[in-house]
Amino acid sequence: MNTKDFDAIVIGGGPAGSAASTALALMGRRVILVEREPGPRYHIGESLIPYTWFPLQRIGMLEKMKASHFVHKHSVQFVSTTGKLSQPFYFFKHTDHPCAQTWQVLRSEFDAMLLDNAREKGVEVRQGVTAREPIHDLSGAVVGVEAVDTLGNAFALRAPVTVDASGRDMFIASRHRWRINDPQLRKMAIWSYWKGAKRVPGVDEGATIVAYVPEKGWFWYIPLPDDIISVGIVAEADYLYRDGRDLDQIYAREVAGQPWVREQVAPGTKTMPCKVTSDYTYRCRHCAADGVVLVGDAFQFLDPVFSSGVFIALQSGVMAADAVNAALDAEDYSAARFTEYGQKLNAGIESMRRLVYAFYDQNFNFGALFRKYPHLHRDLTDCLIGNLWKDFDPLFTAVAEFAQVPPRIEHGGPAMEVPNSKFKNSKLETEAAGANSEL
Repeated sequence: MNTKDFDAIVIGGGPAGSAASTALALMGRRVILVEREPGPRYHIGESLIPYTWFPLQRIGMLEKMKASHFVHKHSVQFVSTTGKLSQPFYFFKHTDHPCAQTWQVLRSEFDAMLLDNAREKGVEVRQGVTAREPIHDLSGAVVGVEAVDTLGNAFALRAPVTVDASGRDMFIASRHRWRINDPQLRKMAIWSYWKGAKRVPGVDEGATIVAYVPEKGWFWYIPLPDDIISVGIVAEADYLYRDGRDLDQIYAREVAGQPWVREQVAPGTKTMPCKVTSDYTYRCRHCAADGVVLVGDAFQFLDPVFSSGVFIALQSGVMAADAVNAALDAEDYSAARFTEYGQKLNAGIESMRRLVYAFYDQNFNFGALFRKYPHLHRDLTDCLIGNLWKDFDPLFTAVAEFAQVPPRIEHGGPAMEVPNSKFKNSKLETEAAGANSEL
C-alpha cells in the first residue's frame, strides 16, 4: 500500500467515522478508514431520531435503510412512575417530511451497513487495524498514524488530515487529557434484552418509550427486530447501587418497581446478563488541532434520554467532512480551519444539553411549561427531533422559570492557542485539565 496516496485518514468505523469518510469520498477525496474490530461489533444506542434522515441522505444510506428489517419508529411515548402510558407523540404531526418515520436499529448491523456503504462510495476500509500513535511533523501537526494489523504487522499511514472517530478510546483526546465530564450529568445505565416481551400494538409498535422511575431516573424500552426489546435504566449511581453492586439484581429490582415495565416484560425472557456504563456525559477541551479533527464520541457524548447519540455522531461526521474538504482545497490544515466546525457543532449540542438538564430537574415538567407558553411547543419539538441549529433562546428563557438551565460550555473549540510541539497545553492548563477530567 502506498501510504502517501490519501487525502484523509479516518480512525474508527462507527457512525461518525463512516459518515465522515463517505462524505469525503463523495466529494472526490481519497480516504482510508481503519477500524480495530475485524467484524461487526456490538454497540448500544439503537434509537434514531427523525433528523438522522439528513446525514443518512447525504451519504447515500436512505434506500438501504428503507430496505432493511429495522423496526419503523413513528413516535415517542412516556410512562409515569405509576405506570400510566401517555398518548403517542407522532413525528408526522410536527413535520410533513419523510424524516417523520425513522428506525430502531441493531447497531451491529447498522454500523456494518454504514461501513459497506463507505466501501461502495470509494473509501478504503481496513478492519482489524489498530491506530497506535499519531505521527507529528516538527511543528507538532498530525500528518499520519502509526498502525498495526491483527497479524502484528506495523505500518505508517500519512495524509494531510486525520479524522479521529475512535469513540471512547479517544485516540487524540486521551493523549492530551482533553476529556471533561459534565458534573451535573453523572448518570449510569444498566441494560439487557428481552425476547417475547410485549409491544405496543399497531403504528406505535416501534415507539421509543421512556418510563420514569423515582429519583428522576428512567427506563428506555426500544423494540428491535426479531422479537427483541432493548430495556435499560438510567439513574444516579447512589440510587442504583443503594443495595449492592450486582447488576442483574439491581436491574431485576428496578424492573419490578416500574409497573408498566414490569408488565411489559412479564411474558418475555431476558436473553443476556446485564451490561453497564457510567459517567458518560462529557465534552473534550478541543475539537481539533493542527492536522486533526475530532468527531462523534471521540469529541463528546450527551446523556441518551432523547436518543441524540447516533444523530450527533453522523451529523458531526458530515460536518467535519465539509471542513476537511475546505482545508484540502486551501491546503491549510491548521486548527483554525476547524473553528466554524467547532462553533456550529457545539451550538447544536448545547441546545440538546439544556433540554437534558431540564428533564432531570425535579421541579420541571413539560405540561406546566406549555400551559404558560403554548407557543413554544414547536421549538421544543424541533429540539427533540434534532433540528438543533435554530434560535432556542426564547424556549430556554421560559424553561429557566421552571428548571435549572446550565450556562453554555465554553470549551470545545480548536486548539489554536498552543502552536507548540504536539499541541500540548501549557503546564498550568494541563494541570487544570487533569483536575477536571476523567480518562
